[in-house]
Amino acid sequence: MTVSKLVFTPLSYTGWGSLQQLLPEVKKYHPAHILIVTDPVLKDIGLVDKVSSPLIKNGYEVDVYADTAPEPPLALGEKLVSYAKSRKFDLVIGVGGGSALDLAKLTAVLAVHDGAVEEYLNLTGTKQISKKGLPKILIPTTSGTGSEVTNISVLSLESTKDVVTHDYLLADVAIVDPELTLSVPPKVTAATGVDALTHAVEAYISVNANPATDALALKAIRMISSSLRTAVENGKDKEARTQMSYGSYLAGLAFFNAGVAGVHALAYPLGGQFHISHGESNAVLLPYVMGYIRSSCVAKMRDIFEALGGGNVTSLSEEEASYQCVKQLQSLVEDVGIPQTLRGFNIPESALQKLTADGVQQKRILARSPLPLHEKDIRAIYQSAYDGAIVEPVH
Repeated sequence: MTVSKLVFTPLSYTGWGSLQQLLPEVKKYHPAHILIVTDPVLKDIGLVDKVSSPLIKNGYEVDVYADTAPEPPLALGEKLVSYAKSRKFDLVIGVGGGSALDLAKLTAVLAVHDGAVEEYLNLTGTKQISKKGLPKILIPTTSGTGSEVTNISVLSLESTKDVVTHDYLLADVAIVDPELTLSVPPKVTAATGVDALTHAVEAYISVNANPATDALALKAIRMISSSLRTAVENGKDKEARTQMSYGSYLAGLAFFNAGVAGVHALAYPLGGQFHISHGESNAVLLPYVMGYIRSSCVAKMRDIFEALGGGNVTSLSEEEASYQCVKQLQSLVEDVGIPQTLRGFNIPESALQKLTADGVQQKRILARSPLPLHEKDIRAIYQSAYDGAIVEPVH
């Protein structure tokens, strides 16, 4: 009998208007000085004011830190943690997409630890996280990363990415209000939406999957695939935004417990070397990785095809449905306007070997793939994504 550890924290508020729960939750911590970590765009458009204004009106001292960036480099994380250490904060609130939320988690924990952020990295760090850190409330403004329910903070290095990960990075409270996603532009909606879909798909085929994560993943796939195109085409569609918000949240719970695999492992070097957004990196690789590993998870690919809205699968064999699943994933990426090949992102063929070398290093993530992916496999997938042709392993 397999024993699975399932973590379905933090305390979460979901649904339209759930931001109203922020003030009551803040009051529970009796903070004197609050740090809000966000990104400059959200500050400029006034969305952060929806978070900070009620707090200031109720007498809290609030610092808004917006010197952040997508795919945050290690240096940015170091700078923010140093800033937090130089002041006495009692609570950290993250507002934004995955980058802002990851930085907020990182800061809340490492602000009470000695040493540099670099020393806590998964691949090369030598220090261990030992303290829970400051309380943290996470408020996503995109439907994609699932960062509000995971224990990982991702940082960009010179040519790849690494993470700081520990259960102490889990939020104390997550507030998932789809109303906050209305201002997200189509391109970001598409990228973050496919990112969320990838979380659900990879959680479902992960070697660490179990019946609980399977249920979450399939429900997320259904919600995301049925609403993403509408959310991209009409960002003001309340129902589509709500479905995407819930789908992303469920996908986050699924992949936090089951893990992601080959798509994410190969996406990290794309972001690190070419600064392609994480969502787009996942999107361009998703069909090619799934096509390559298809034979190792045929039955699950059939389930994914059905959840994607592929139609009645009773007339198809599992093999046929698995092939149709890959085509369905390709169509969705194309429909939301994301380039379908590495060439579409102006990545030269000469870069594939360095991408492969960095991809091989992501052993923590690769270990969850139902098909073991070695260097030759990773190279073949990158070539496939460059050529725009689905390939399978040569036996």
